[in-house]
Amino acid sequence: MKKVEVVKASEVEVTPFVLQDFSANDTETIVSEPVSKKEVKSLAKALGLAYDDTHITFTKKLINAYMKKR
Repeated sequence: MKKVEVVKASEVEVTPFVLQDFSANDTETIVSEPVSKKEVKSLAKALGLAYDDTHITFTKKLINAYMKKR
């Protein structure tokens, strides 16, 4: 059983409820970095995908445009 302490109303501190104190602000601070050709090439190689320079360039442009839109 929990112990309960009885206090007077004058002993209780009342502060306003601020919603921002309980919400995550991480979504506002996310910054997307542009993807480089080197990163796309290394990912394609790690996944075992066949690629050439035109595929890499197209993928880089597509990913960067998508990240900028978000």
